[in-house]
Amino acid sequence: MLAIQATKAGGPEVLAAVEIDTPAPGPGQILIRQQAAGLNFIDTYQRSGLYPMSYPAVLGQEGAGVVEAIGEGVTRFAVGDLAGYGLGGLGGYAEAKVIDQGRAVKLPAGVDARVAAASLLKGMTAEFLIRRCCPVVAGDTILVHAAAGGVGLILAQWGKAIGARVIGTAGSEAKAELALANGCESVILYDHEDVAKRVRELTDGAGVRVVYDGVGAATLEGSLGSLARRGLLATYGNASGPAPPVSPLQLMRGGSLFLTRPTLGDYVATTDELDDSAAALFAHIASGAVKIAIGAEYPLAEARAAHEALEARKTTGSTLLIP
Repeated sequence: MLAIQATKAGGPEVLAAVEIDTPAPGPGQILIRQQAAGLNFIDTYQRSGLYPMSYPAVLGQEGAGVVEAIGEGVTRFAVGDLAGYGLGGLGGYAEAKVIDQGRAVKLPAGVDARVAAASLLKGMTAEFLIRRCCPVVAGDTILVHAAAGGVGLILAQWGKAIGARVIGTAGSEAKAELALANGCESVILYDHEDVAKRVRELTDGAGVRVVYDGVGAATLEGSLGSLARRGLLATYGNASGPAPPVSPLQLMRGGSLFLTRPTLGDYVATTDELDDSAAALFAHIASGAVKIAIGAEYPLAEARAAHEALEARKTTGSTLLIP
């Protein structure tokens, strides 16, 4: 089968299309014949060496397709089911993937493989951030960085559905328009405006209850400066590089602030947590409160071009690789 390997740590040029054997499911595992794989920033962190790993390695942690075979003892799936995963370990950039049954979810009616591959990792990230990491309630004001990105678009729509006021940031006028059409009341162009100053203007000096920041180094100071007293910064990604250290005294001076660096794995650590998170996401998709934007699709063999576009900030919404 066709797969995309990172041959060593480096830029997109280290990605290579290779032919490898189709794996067979072992006890408790299923084999998914993939119809789509999701592209995520974590893939670039692993490829670059920011998140150390052994090479060569088939990248990809999000995908969906048809269950083609099951191993001994599998009870959650049957051959022919549509299944998806959003944090299923490496191996997603391939025509088929083996995964433990407890790390995959069955797709409900109305959610096809493309939507699942475009939304599971990003959507469950949005779910834990807005429902469990810092639960948002009606009337809250929140700041969502990269609001036209895959996670950002879902966060903004989810926040609006709850009844929160959503302020977004974006890197261009076109992305700002997309964010405004998907839940944001206001959008700040962070390459041209002082984010913290603009947030204070929009909130009559109060700041926001929570900042969801997947950008990292470039936005950390603006995020902290945007928080209301006792506000929380959830810095969950490193799109611009890892965020620098923050002194506890800086949090005190900012208004007794809270800072967390959460990751999806700790919020879907059990199968029950995984099922609950995916169910909440699928319910919002089914209700129409959250619409999944697929900004681009690339043939699996063109994964390098997809990585280049993602890192150049040329993408919006979710990007798919199609086997």
